[in-house]
Amino acid sequence: MKQETAFITGASRGIGRAISIEFAKAGYSLAINCQNSGQELEQLAVKLRETYHVPCITLVGDIGREDFVKNAFHIIEEKLESVSVLVNNAGISHIGLLADMSLEEWNRIIQTNLTSLFCCCKYAIPAMVRRQAGRILNISSVWGSTGASCEVAYSASKGGVNAFTRALAKELAPSNISVNAIACGVIDTQMNQCFSKEEQTSLAEEIPAGRFGTPEEAAKLTLALAAAPSYLTGQIIAMDGGWQ
Repeated sequence: MKQETAFITGASRGIGRAISIEFAKAGYSLAINCQNSGQELEQLAVKLRETYHVPCITLVGDIGREDFVKNAFHIIEEKLESVSVLVNNAGISHIGLLADMSLEEWNRIIQTNLTSLFCCCKYAIPAMVRRQAGRILNISSVWGSTGASCEVAYSASKGGVNAFTRALAKELAPSNISVNAIACGVIDTQMNQCFSKEEQTSLAEEIPAGRFGTPEEAAKLTLALAAAPSYLTGQIIAMDGGWQ
């Protein structure tokens, strides 16, 4: 039996790092990606190979650029097997008034958070269709459903992720390929370190669970969805401690 391969984007830290560790524990061959933190990514790959004894390759580059993604999938198929689980986790945020935002900043958010899904899915789908099996898991946000003041671009990109998920799930269901998204609430990652301690405490008090979620919790849910029946598809699953 061939070892299954997972491709995880935005894997150098936070949720992506936790997902990589969780999939390595489960015995997946791994291809992990980031854009700017190549040293951190390589250190993670070494840890995964030595600790869990799984193949792991690193792919450093802009996941929102089609030429990079096309070459990345070529490398994965050459060094591992074709991707059976794609985890579109890469994402960036921008906090500020829309009127103060430049078009370049807008385009960067959309390219990283949404165009990356198009690029990765485009090159993952053909092999999945040939096998009549596959899992595509998109890491989204509660802001994709409710919107957040001063995070219009981020909210718009995650709303796009949710619509992309639902539509692609319908397109791929006849091929036994499931497409689901996890809409995360406040997760304790570097992305949320922009808030002061007082703001973090106040925010945690708004969450019925009384705390931020952990990257490890998001990772466990991602792995569970990778093993879920293919009839579970097109779902936006909120993981937010009862917040929204």
